[in-house]
Amino acid sequence: MELRIVIEEPQDGEEEQIVIKCREMTVELLRIIGMLKAQDALVAYDGNKIHRIRPNGVYYIEVVDNKTFLYCKNEVYESKQKLYELEEALVNTDFLRISKSVILNLSKVKSLSPALNGRFEALLDNGERIIVSRQYMSDLKKRLGI
Repeated sequence: MELRIVIEEPQDGEEEQIVIKCREMTVELLRIIGMLKAQDALVAYDGNKIHRIRPNGVYYIEVVDNKTFLYCKNEVYESKQKLYELEEALVNTDFLRISKSVILNLSKVKSLSPALNGRFEALLDNGERIIVSRQYMSDLKKRLGI
């Protein structure tokens, strides 16, 4: 069966949309959908300023003192969303929950090395180090294919 791609211009007043017709939802299709979702910007705050942040620019998301923060290469923004809401929004993307309070963008990981008590330490492209909790190691290994 041949894959056919159809691109149509919407009618006046009609919103843009992507329609996927498939017989079966495959891993590859879920990945493509995740990539499309990752183009949606996340709303974040820096004081009184509101920013639209592309997910691929976020290194990790962390909850500290019941506040959610988006850590980018050199900036930190606050999000009004809960961690589980961001996790749901970023499903089938490069983001993975690695502890109770952290979601990591796997595309920003430079290397992984063992740490104490069965945990791992992720070294990110920007030089930051993040601990991967032991409870989440199996999910990480599965995603990395190791």
